[in-house]
Amino acid sequence: MSRQRRRHEVPAHAPRSAVVTGAARGIGEQIARELVGRGYRVLVTDLDEAAAQATATRIGAAAGTGCDVTDPAASAAAVARARELAPLGAWVSNAGVGFDGTVTDIAEARARALVEVNLLGPIWGARAAVAAFREQAAAGTARGGEIGVTVSLSGLGPVPGLSVYAASKAGALSMVSALASEVRREGIGVHAVCPDGVNTELLRSMTPGGQGQALVRSGVLVTPEQVATALVGMFGTGRVYRTLPAWRGALLRLTALAPGPALRLEPAMRALGERRARSLRP
Repeated sequence: MSRQRRRHEVPAHAPRSAVVTGAARGIGEQIARELVGRGYRVLVTDLDEAAAQATATRIGAAAGTGCDVTDPAASAAAVARARELAPLGAWVSNAGVGFDGTVTDIAEARARALVEVNLLGPIWGARAAVAAFREQAAAGTARGGEIGVTVSLSGLGPVPGLSVYAASKAGALSMVSALASEVRREGIGVHAVCPDGVNTELLRSMTPGGQGQALVRSGVLVTPEQVATALVGMFGTGRVYRTLPAWRGALLRLTALAPGPALRLEPAMRALGERRARSLRP
């Protein structure tokens, strides 16, 4: 007889708080909403503080505040504010930027932003969260916790036209995998979700007709709700990451193993994405 895993929830008698970055809209908003539904006292954070506060009110979160994930002190401040609500139970690094462009063409400022937001942001967040989890464990107030990171399928293999973006996501996924091993014995779970293209403003902001956007649209557009459910669904388990959809994850891993032969398919995939993009235009 198969055993069904219990849904991860926070009991009312032992409240825990959660921080979600980049949560004013899109995937982050849905993750925050999912955590609220599972009993967390959620602190919605975003670079746009007013939007974070409005989203917190809309979804029934505990509070909303501004947070620049490129500043380690800002992550520490968000953790401190969350712990005023309840012992920290979860940190989710969702804030990200999605500039497209080749290695040789992308503007220097955009290349730096991709690394500082998509890679260093989750690193600073994880450091702040783990420090809080350890302090709480030492004080006997709570043990362990969960760390989630929104990554991307592009972190699993080469994506021409999104090369620096993909590199930043590959770095984030590598960090998640290593950190999961480093803190496992402390009862801290570390997880990443790697979705295909998500129908959000980030995708729509990419260069219309560009190589990167075309390759993303050649796959399967998933919804923010699917991403949120997949990420939070790993909480309380030993699973480190999952891809959405699974078959696209397998395909990207194959391109990483044999990039030469696989990338010969790139023109056909890009053409497919361009056709799909045109079909969506008014």
